[in-house]
Amino acid sequence: MKEIETRKAVGHVLCHDITQIIKDEKKGPVFRKGHIVREEDIPVLLSVGKEHLYVWEKEKGMLHENEGARILRDICKNEYMEESEVKEGKIELTAAIDGLFKVKKEKLLAVNCLGEMMIACRHGNTPVKKGDKLAGMRVIPLVIEEEKMRKATEAAGEEPIFSIMPYKEKKVGIVTTGSEVYKGLIKDAFGPVLVEKMSEYPSGILGQKIVDDKIEHITQAVREFLDAGADLILCTGGMSVDPDDCTPGAIRNLGAEVISYGAPVLPGAMLLVAYYRNGDRVVPVVGLPGCVMYAKRTVFDLVLPRIMADDPITAKELALLGEGGLCLNCPVCTYPACGFGKGW
Repeated sequence: MKEIETRKAVGHVLCHDITQIIKDEKKGPVFRKGHIVREEDIPVLLSVGKEHLYVWEKEKGMLHENEGARILRDICKNEYMEESEVKEGKIELTAAIDGLFKVKKEKLLAVNCLGEMMIACRHGNTPVKKGDKLAGMRVIPLVIEEEKMRKATEAAGEEPIFSIMPYKEKKVGIVTTGSEVYKGLIKDAFGPVLVEKMSEYPSGILGQKIVDDKIEHITQAVREFLDAGADLILCTGGMSVDPDDCTPGAIRNLGAEVISYGAPVLPGAMLLVAYYRNGDRVVPVVGLPGCVMYAKRTVFDLVLPRIMADDPITAKELALLGEGGLCLNCPVCTYPACGFGKGW
């Protein structure tokens, strides 16, 4: 910092807040640290008793906090994001579309370990809506070494740390298994729940096929949806380990690759995730546990945003859901603004 006469401060950067007090009206900063002094600011500064100011004296190899914040923005921001104005060395990012928010966790950690700078964000692999706050970043001191910001750029790599994957339009087929539903002994309650869930995404329901518990009939129903051009197939019923629950076997009969049968999530332990592949065509086939029918939030809410964004799910990622995979059944559900499913 250096001291300078206020009348000669035009174009210089303030090193501290300038407070203005007006009796019974206000007390607060009239100019904040980092503000670049303009000609019209001089009368205001003099009116609050500031005949001298402390301004930033730029040195070779050093960057102002706002310059550093813009570098952090550049290593974080991807398409479908909007940024705030830089203020006190801080910039915030918000979502420009609905989609799936992704975070390169190792890159984020590498930058935050450098010190004198920080990047904070919401959890990755979570759904966001247009206008949602995604992340904030800032340089801690007023000035920072240019070399340190170069290291941050290297640690982040060539691609931005954050991204948003837009949802894809999908035609959805629903296959419901159960002799009691097939014979009309009870009314199906699963279909309406899935229709409501899918209404949150760009999708259309091709239809719902209700079949008995025979494995060949389940397989046939799924194949019919595949032939009809389904982009996603949801199977309900027959997902437990009882001998007459045949849905997992029927999905395997398709030749689909079963990623996992079971997930460390409650509610939702009996989830099955599979992918049917035919050339370039990849269709997720998901076996849904019974809890999806009655519980407000389940494992289905965790995997569906990724499926709708065409973000492939691995067995290891499902295993990571164990930490945070226990829904606490709060009296007022705030999902996704809670810890449920934040392990991956």
